This record gives sequence, structure tokens and C-alpha cells, in this order.
Amino acid sequence: MTTVYSPAEDSYLLIKHIRALARGSVLDMGTGSGIQAVTAAEKTEVSRVVAVDIDPNAIKAAKQRALEKGVENKIVFVLSDLFNNVEGRFDWIVFNPPYLPSEGETNDLSWVGGETGRETIERFLEEAGDHLIEGGSILLIYSSESNLDLREYGYQWEILEEEYLFFETLYCAQLKPV
Repeated sequence: MTTVYSPAEDSYLLIKHIRALARGSVLDMGTGSGIQAVTAAEKTEVSRVVAVDIDPNAIKAAKQRALEKGVENKIVFVLSDLFNNVEGRFDWIVFNPPYLPSEGETNDLSWVGGETGRETIERFLEEAGDHLIEGGSILLIYSSESNLDLREYGYQWEILEEEYLFFETLYCAQLKPV
């Protein structure tokens, strides 16, 4: 069962850094409700946004959010399992992935990132560098619950901000291909 992810602490942490850093072309991977795509599209420094999700209901929700905010003409919506249907290169790729470990049979793809919580992020990082222009960057949200070690993936990275919650720490990282 999958539900469209409702914006929460992780969403708002990423929004802060999209507002500060995003410019040029932006790919919002796993757009969910579209909050990241709309935030990027509202910036005059952003020329275009591609919003991607594996869930048709998420694409529908993101389109509705873009329409309500008046930025629907600046966003292209793509139904895709990560990069499968994505073409082109971008200045920025933003991703608030499903990052929590599986809890058994009640997994919801909007928040479960696999058995360890890292699997979706690992698949993303394998291909993301091929979709960045030279000098491009990734903004990635992840949780201490997924035990992710960014040193393993061939990117320079910096933790921009940490947010401590009662059961986990959220990280917003900026990554650049080496």
C-alpha cells in the first residue's frame, strides 16, 4: 500500500535549502505532494523543474499543488521509478527519499526505503551523477535510522543541517560528484 507522502519535518528541512541554493534547472526526485517542486518553481532563479514520482497519485497531487500555486507551466511531471524515464541533466537534484527501514508487511513506499532504509537512496546515488551538469549538486534528506555512510558513494558531501527528533536525526546533505 502506498500513500502520497504528506509534508513533514524532513520536507521543511529540505525546503529551507532549496530556497537558499536552487538555481537553473531542478529535478525533484520522488516529488510526492510536489512541495519541493513547487518551492523550486516559485524561485525566479530556477528556469525549469522536472517532478518525478513512481506513484501516479503523487503525480496527480503534485500537479494540483502546482496549479494552486500558479507554477504549473514551469514544472514537467514524469511518472518514473527513479531515473528510468528521466532525460537530461540538471543543475540541482533534490530528493527527500523514503529512508526508514522496513517494518514487515505494512510497508508504505512513501516512507520505507527498503529492508535497511538505504536501498532506495543507494539506487538513486548510483545514477544521480549522470543526471547533473558539470558543477551540479544534489540536496538529499536522510535519517540516522537508515545508517547511511555517504563516504561510500563517490561524492563530495557536506551536511548542511541536522534536525533532532525524538527517535531519529534528520540530515540535509549537499553532494557533488567527485
